[in-house]
Amino acid sequence: MGELSRFWRESNHRYRMVAIKCDNCNQIYFPPRDVCPKCHRESIGKMHETELSGRGEIVSYTIVHDAPPAFMRQRPYVLALIKLDEGPTITGQIVDSDHEALEIGKRVRNVFRKVREDGKSGIIQYGYKFVLEE
Repeated sequence: MGELSRFWRESNHRYRMVAIKCDNCNQIYFPPRDVCPKCHRESIGKMHETELSGRGEIVSYTIVHDAPPAFMRQRPYVLALIKLDEGPTITGQIVDSDHEALEIGKRVRNVFRKVREDGKSGIIQYGYKFVLEE
């Protein structure tokens, strides 16, 4: 378990949203990948990391009432499709907001929060979530 926690502490992506950009077609992908899905082998050697602002807007959302076991304690929670300012559309949980305040088109920004805790090992997993911008 020591190696896993050291890996997490030293991770380049720990508190940042890091994507990959293809210099061949200028597309940005999140999460990062080794080869551009559009350019395929022409992208080899032309992919580089780029940090995302973590800001975007809600494209669609749903309120989850019947959650998987690992997320039961968070019910009800909001899961949204978010179009990031840099281009990619990702799925993210919206936290710290009244469900009545949510609307398609509202601006959000990312925050890093506890996602879940592994019951057997006790390892807490953190990841990105989103809050409404004011």
